Order: sequence, then structure tokens, then C-alpha cells
Amino acid sequence: MKSTYSVRQRVTNSYLVRQRDRRRRQELALVVVAVLPVAAALLGYVWLNVKLLNIGYEVYKLDRALEQMEQKGRELEIEVSYLSSPQQVTVRAREELGMVPVSLEQLVFAEEAP
Repeated sequence: MKSTYSVRQRVTNSYLVRQRDRRRRQELALVVVAVLPVAAALLGYVWLNVKLLNIGYEVYKLDRALEQMEQKGRELEIEVSYLSSPQQVTVRAREELGMVPVSLEQLVFAEEAP
């Protein structure tokens, strides 16, 4: 015995149309509008901290370079004072340039000059 419920019929859904839910779209827009400024503020905060960190590293490197240059300047001042001392000038003049102290015969006085 066949009943009307046991007969299989093909269901056609071609007439069904899915409509977009306007409330859901409004809720999504509201969430995006609420979250976007917070995300932008957090992104700006992170960017500023990264920039600050990079500037800190650069300042540290420049401080180190300045300390090294000051140390090198002190070393050069010591070397200049050592090399310009009269004893050192005399030693270098004799050894490197072959100079000897002036003898009395080599002196020419202005009154004797022709």
C-alpha cells in the first residue's frame, strides 16, 4: 500500500532566493568602525616604540663613537706633546736628519756679514 507520504518527489529550490540580512551588515559595519580606531592606535603605538628603540640604538652607537674619538684625541695630544719636547726634537734631528750642534766657526754674525 502506497501512501502519499511515501512517494518521492524531486524538490526544486530554483525559486528560493537568499536575501542579504541588512541588520547583520550594519552590525559588521559597526564592529569595523569600533575596532578600526583601536587597531590604528595600537599600530601607531607599536610603530612609535620601534622608532624610539631604533633611535636609542643609534644614539648609543654615536656615543660609543664619540668616546672612541675623544680617547684617540687624548692619545694624539700625548703623542704631540712627547714629539714636540726639546729632548725628542734634538734626538730626532740627530738620528733622522743627521744634524749636529753648531760649532763656533759656523756662526756668522750680522756685523761680519759682507
